[in-house]
Amino acid sequence: MTMSMGQMGRRLLGWTVAGMALMASGAAFAELGQPAPWEYKLQEAATPVMENITWFHDALLVVITLITLFVLGLLVAVMVKFNARANPVPSRTTHNTLIEVAWTLIPVLILVGIAIPSFRLLFLELDVPKADLTIKAVGKQWYWSYAYPDNGKFEFDSLLACDETRQKCEPPRLLSVDNEMVVPVNKIVRVQTTGADVIHSFAVPAFGIKIDAVPGRLNETWFKATKTGMFYGQCSELCGKDHAYMPIAVRVVNDQEFAQWAEAAKKKFASAPQNSFAAAEGAKGIEAQ
Repeated sequence: MTMSMGQMGRRLLGWTVAGMALMASGAAFAELGQPAPWEYKLQEAATPVMENITWFHDALLVVITLITLFVLGLLVAVMVKFNARANPVPSRTTHNTLIEVAWTLIPVLILVGIAIPSFRLLFLELDVPKADLTIKAVGKQWYWSYAYPDNGKFEFDSLLACDETRQKCEPPRLLSVDNEMVVPVNKIVRVQTTGADVIHSFAVPAFGIKIDAVPGRLNETWFKATKTGMFYGQCSELCGKDHAYMPIAVRVVNDQEFAQWAEAAKKKFASAPQNSFAAAEGAKGIEAQ
């Protein structure tokens, strides 16, 4: 059964409309600081670094799309104009200086054009400015511990907020935690990471940060959250059987709320024992000794 050109055109139009509707639905479901169903793009930026990452991603997408269309056009032109039927007597031309110079020089210029903003972005990510707040994040199997040396030197553990069997998790699923990292808005936060056992990776997509937490080594990154709210991430390094249950939750608040939280946290985490999981692991270690 053959399909007419009109039927094919209508089908292609239908596929296009369906794709656009799907993309629009993804944008409609997008939420700040967390993934969304059918999301097809990067999470909404909440820091200057992530804004630059998003811009670079979008610009590079345009460049590679144009290159792909150009190469596709060349392939179609070759198939149509230079097949055996159209050219029964093939050309014996073997060199064309202008074309050879062009297909060498143009890709080099494109790569240089891509490299310049790429290096600027890398410098922005790696050059940690003077911090208003320092937080130490320690990756453990399988939770995070956070220390605030600038705000009373208290420390606490942050675990997935589920029941013991992980059957009932608070929303968002596999991202909510019992103790969140809290930071003030519009302040430069330096995050120092290390691992207590194996390699972990501290990543928050909306902040544009991802850095390994390596045992015996102290790495650091930074962010400046420009929006208040909850922002979620996860360990992004395969670190063992419970790798999928090691979320990161960062609550961004105003200066007054942060000061109040810091005062309460100093009392809470100075007197209270660490969470039950960490305490149980510590007890196991003591018994083993």
